[in-house]
Amino acid sequence: MTSFKTVAAEITYEPPKIKGSRHIATVGPIRSEARAREFVAEVRTRYPPANHHAYAWRCGRDGESFRYSDDGEPSGSAGQPILRQIDGHGLTNVIVVVSRIFGGTKLGVGGLVRAYGGAASAALDRAEVVVMVPKVRVRVEYGYGLSSAVQATLHGRGVEVLRSDFGASVVQVLEVVEDESEEVVAGLRDATAGQASVEVLLDES
Repeated sequence: MTSFKTVAAEITYEPPKIKGSRHIATVGPIRSEARAREFVAEVRTRYPPANHHAYAWRCGRDGESFRYSDDGEPSGSAGQPILRQIDGHGLTNVIVVVSRIFGGTKLGVGGLVRAYGGAASAALDRAEVVVMVPKVRVRVEYGYGLSSAVQATLHGRGVEVLRSDFGASVVQVLEVVEDESEEVVAGLRDATAGQASVEVLLDES
């Protein structure tokens, strides 16, 4: 069964200052690049005194999409260390923004790598991690005479019914584990001798 790990909710963590500088890490779940951009913009408004808001995110069940930014820090000193922590924790659909408020003493590239990566790691250690199983929605329409066959099939496979409409025929929207969707569709068609109309819906999110 295909699954992936992500964070359950947004959290913020600030480790002890390093030579007077603050590194405030904000972690949050995301599902798209557009949401990642919004998240960074939101964090910027929370910490106006911050000189930099370095970030990294990874998205997609296989983590195929990612991006990072040093936001003005020396190349490779901020965004990449944050991304390495995301990957080290085995997460996707997650973003980490580390807001730095300069304390008056430069840290050097090595010090920045440790500061940004350390803040990201500490925040991710404190985040609640959840395992997500991708699901799809399936629409099934059938005559009332087929109700027993359809319900027996759904019950036997533990399928959740999200919505039912009772008109000239019965229309139900089901939530099915993606890896099992083909079997569920085939099972409904077999149980109703092909009389039920069954289709997988596009993602509604």
